[in-house]
Amino acid sequence: MFRFSKTLDPITLFHSPSVPNSTRVLTILKQASSAAAETATEDQASDHSSHAKQQRGEFELEVTTNEPTTDQLRNIIDYINPTSGVGGQGDKATYAISDLIKGARDAEDALKKFKEDKSSFVRPVTVDWVNGRAVIGDHESEILKMVRQLPSH
Repeated sequence: MFRFSKTLDPITLFHSPSVPNSTRVLTILKQASSAAAETATEDQASDHSSHAKQQRGEFELEVTTNEPTTDQLRNIIDYINPTSGVGGQGDKATYAISDLIKGARDAEDALKKFKEDKSSFVRPVTVDWVNGRAVIGDHESEILKMVRQLPSH
């Protein structure tokens, strides 16, 4: 029987190999991706309905050493700071704008600083584009909540 394969949700890591925290996040994401792929294979063999609903399943891990585009940065700002434009998102970790762009006071200042100096963008940043979530730094529990789609506490 022929089935169309489902497109995997992209999760992007804005990575810097020279930053130990970034390398740690890459390891966490690779392990989570491998575990999700194993779970997906098990789920195809048997029905784990309640388990499957809780887990995202496989995702496409995109690792880039490039800076985000301006549009991507605007989205990330909205994901990390609900007051910058997106409505209150109770289950998402929120960060200060300066956690994302060094020295930025607010979203507008962050965009200005980023345009002037791309190196002001702090890494690592892990972004779930489909579900509008971002984690700055190596907060393993937040990253795992994001990739597994488990509700935050």
